[in-house]
Amino acid sequence: MSTIAWIGLGHMGAPMAAHLVSAGHTVRGVDPVPAARDAAATRGIQVVDTVAEALQGADACLTSLPGPDQVRQVYGGGDGVFAHAVAGTLLLDTSTVDVGTSRWCHDEAAARGLAFVDSPISGGTAGAEAGTLAVMLGGHPDHLARARTVVEPMARAVIDCGEATSGIAAKLANNMMLFISVMAMSEGSQLAEHLGLDPHVFWQVVDASSGQSWAQRTWYPVPGVVPTAAANHDFDATFSADLARKDCGLAVQAGEATGVNLPAARLALEQLERLAAEGLGGKDCTLVAKYASPDGTLRGYTPAPRE
Repeated sequence: MSTIAWIGLGHMGAPMAAHLVSAGHTVRGVDPVPAARDAAATRGIQVVDTVAEALQGADACLTSLPGPDQVRQVYGGGDGVFAHAVAGTLLLDTSTVDVGTSRWCHDEAAARGLAFVDSPISGGTAGAEAGTLAVMLGGHPDHLARARTVVEPMARAVIDCGEATSGIAAKLANNMMLFISVMAMSEGSQLAEHLGLDPHVFWQVVDASSGQSWAQRTWYPVPGVVPTAAANHDFDATFSADLARKDCGLAVQAGEATGVNLPAARLALEQLERLAAEGLGGKDCTLVAKYASPDGTLRGYTPAPRE
């Protein structure tokens, strides 16, 4: 079995790393948040203090970070991955970043004789816990083959998307489609509610019909219908509005860079930005359903009292 460094032990990183532990690998993890470190230790991850310690003798290094700024810092900082990784260490970034940041990682790694694979994931916290993520790989064919063997224990599907940055490009387009689906699901669920339809019956209709989607099956924004939905827990985040806003914004930026028109994505982004402006960025992204409600109220959601 391999020794694997893991940087970023949050809601996604810790369960993913734990699946590698269960597969028999030694995983050394790093995170600045004490609670995340403690939780990771209970999963069998050997928590260390620095990137250098995590990388000592590691066969591979995976990063799971909030966004582009953190990825550039963790890889390029004075005590970062590039400063301590040695030839032969496979580097994989599972974070959702812009294509430019992923290209920078590939180029900087290549300049140092290191193998880098962009390895974004889809499936949310539920998929991370269950080991049923989809992993999208981009990089040199030889590196993709190595990456596949590393990530398979935490994945339902591992897809070789092509050359460098193709994995992250696929992730941005996929997540954009997800947020548009969330908007459609939100509006459909509220229309059905206010037409007097039983939510369980309507969900069954959609699930057997053309309105079906991953979002509807996993995140339906009406309490008591889908067990994995944030609507059952006052819309506490499974995928926060802030993270969704970041991902959707990256997709819109990619559209601007390529000249692709993305009006539906822009509408989704506007709703996520509206949640953030209301101080609800830490809530689940499916809380956008409240904007479809006639009066802004939403069953399953209790607004915090005004101070």
